[in-house]
Amino acid sequence: MSGVQHLTVTEDETDQRLDRFLRRHFPHLQQGRIEKLCRKGELRVDGGRVKPSTRVEAGQDVRVPPLPEPDEAGAAPATRRITDEQAAMIRDAVIYKDAHLIALNKPPGLATQGGTGQSVHLAMLAEALCFEREDAPRLVHRLDRDTSGVILMARTGRAAAALAKAFQSRETEKTYWAAVAGAPRPRRATIRYGLVKAGGAGAEKMRCIHPDEVRNTEGAKRAVTDYAVLETMAQRAAWVALRPVTGRTHQLRAHMAEIGHPIVGDGKYAGNSTVNDGDGWGAQLGGAVSRKLHLHARSLLLEHPMERTRLLSLTAPLPEHMARTWEMFGWRPADAPKDPFDPDEE
Repeated sequence: MSGVQHLTVTEDETDQRLDRFLRRHFPHLQQGRIEKLCRKGELRVDGGRVKPSTRVEAGQDVRVPPLPEPDEAGAAPATRRITDEQAAMIRDAVIYKDAHLIALNKPPGLATQGGTGQSVHLAMLAEALCFEREDAPRLVHRLDRDTSGVILMARTGRAAAALAKAFQSRETEKTYWAAVAGAPRPRRATIRYGLVKAGGAGAEKMRCIHPDEVRNTEGAKRAVTDYAVLETMAQRAAWVALRPVTGRTHQLRAHMAEIGHPIVGDGKYAGNSTVNDGDGWGAQLGGAVSRKLHLHARSLLLEHPMERTRLLSLTAPLPEHMARTWEMFGWRPADAPKDPFDPDEE
């Protein structure tokens, strides 16, 4: 058992959650123990009581009570090490890197963070992305497990704080590509349905509600998505660009399903039917088209977090299953307009 320790937050650790700060210093420390220490007031920052979600700032003093050693009873097992194959895979996913941030083309099927049934996730693989730095980069936003594409990780505390602020204040421009069932009309429009948790057993799912009902529905949030049809395959399928004006859980998937044109492979929001039952298409196209989700974070435009006069324009190639669908339908990524939401680009 260790004695009381006092840690000083460094510049690189600023604006980090307290629980994450502690796990970086004590990898064997379990989340449940951190929460208990906070409840009992044994963990303190500058002498004050805190929560696990409290964000620490450079120069603050973190008082840590006596902790069990990694090999003592009740301590968590040693942090799982990633394999050479996993390290190579995640390094191959890097599409941009500088001293402040790393951009990845996240593969579909890779969870962003750990959770029930998630033995491998991006946060765990971050240790393979240290490169010339000692510390692993940290996540500043998320993508759903089955969504591929551009995702950012900050390499310093200052960059993490700046990027988090940019995402929260919607100073970034995110464009997704999707294959959807049917051909949406009109070809360009804005979807404004609110979203609220559907409830019930099973995995998290959102339910769309009319915009006028958001204010009167407990837990509902306003949600806005712009879409633009880039190409169609007769009336059976379409290649659409999606731009989330707000950033709600499953927003793009729920919105496209609500207007009757679910994203291909999205069984959660439109089932596994291949036909139009009158209320909208099912989420499968059948034939040789993969049943995986066809949603990809194609590009991200933002101001560099530390070099404020420089714009970063990051683009991620399509994952293999979507590239096969695009080739099958004769859709060419090179033919996509630079800004699909600009009327002059049509």
